[in-house]
Amino acid sequence: MLEFLAALPECSQVAVPPASEAAMRYYHSGNILWFLGQLWSLGVPLLFLWTGFSGKLSSLSEKWGKRWYFTIVIYLVLFILLTTLLNFPLDFYAGFIREHAYGLSTQSFGRWLGNYGKGVGITIIGAAAFVWIFYLLLKKSPRRWWLYGSFVAIALSFFMMIIQPIWIDPLFNHFGPMKDKGLEKQILDLAERAGIQDGRVFEVDMSKDTNTVNAYVIGFGSTKRIVLWDTTLEQMKPDEILFVMGHEMGHYVLHHLWWSLAYFSALSFVTFYLIYKASNFLLRRYKNWWGFSNLTNIASVPLFLLLINVFSLVTDPLSNAISRHIEHEADRFGLEITQNNQAAAQTFIVLQQSNLANPRPGLVYKIWRSSHPPLGERIDFCNSYCPWKQDLPEKYGKYFRS
Repeated sequence: MLEFLAALPECSQVAVPPASEAAMRYYHSGNILWFLGQLWSLGVPLLFLWTGFSGKLSSLSEKWGKRWYFTIVIYLVLFILLTTLLNFPLDFYAGFIREHAYGLSTQSFGRWLGNYGKGVGITIIGAAAFVWIFYLLLKKSPRRWWLYGSFVAIALSFFMMIIQPIWIDPLFNHFGPMKDKGLEKQILDLAERAGIQDGRVFEVDMSKDTNTVNAYVIGFGSTKRIVLWDTTLEQMKPDEILFVMGHEMGHYVLHHLWWSLAYFSALSFVTFYLIYKASNFLLRRYKNWWGFSNLTNIASVPLFLLLINVFSLVTDPLSNAISRHIEHEADRFGLEITQNNQAAAQTFIVLQQSNLANPRPGLVYKIWRSSHPPLGERIDFCNSYCPWKQDLPEKYGKYFRS
């Protein structure tokens, strides 16, 4: 047995570097910030409910709006603006002060505040455009609204995935063709080998906002694209970028976006049903304190928000586990199509150093916060997985063209 192991080809020997002192401080402070964020996400809706303020806000909205739809819109605008004010100190610290303190952000305060305001504006527009649908279902079908609401949530999720790359993301950054045409040709050749026709790769000017690196796949149909941050192009070598592209192509070819949507759909049905049961139970017990007696009252928004946050916290471990599996298989796809273990492993070292990551996080972090495998595990996989060197079949080789 030992002789057999000794005879196995060596994939690569890239050591996992220990986390820097700054990375460990960022990791520990991030855990504290995450915990405070969870408490805050529960505390703010509770504040609106237990003080009866949501009921008063609903009465004011009804007085001003007069008609049903306008009552809903006025309440949502006021609710979003008030919660934004309550959330602002934590958001400002987490998104601006802390990122600058660790040298990760390049944003001016004006740009950060402008983007923050755009995010709030998009939230208000989205709420005004779609929330009324759920309250109409509540009004028309008190016992089946959770079922119909699940279908609406799935449709809206699909709709947002289509429009986000073309209508929302460009509000924050500029997306354009790659400047390095030689590298772009290598990427498109790799896409051709992966069976992806008319592949589209976009370069986005994230250096205006951050020193960190990233790439992602987004959209459906005609809006589907692979997006590379310009910081990634600056900090990674061409063969490392090709592995990153191979990873993102894996998401395309293996239909990971569709699998994610299928999981979200199943989760929506379960979550909406639990919210239906829990909201009716809680309203019967506490309606006198909350200032409203029917879920069709727009004052119930904080109750629904509270329950969504609670159930999200409970289901996050499963969601993260599924996401980690998907990302691991995309890593496998990237390795098999590039067959460059050294470059792949070095890619994760660049990620670790640029993003101040802890390569071996604790179990709680991995379960509740990590949607990707820890970088240490990803480097270990790059060092150990190379079936093409062992004359073994590749798991995804059937997708590759000569």
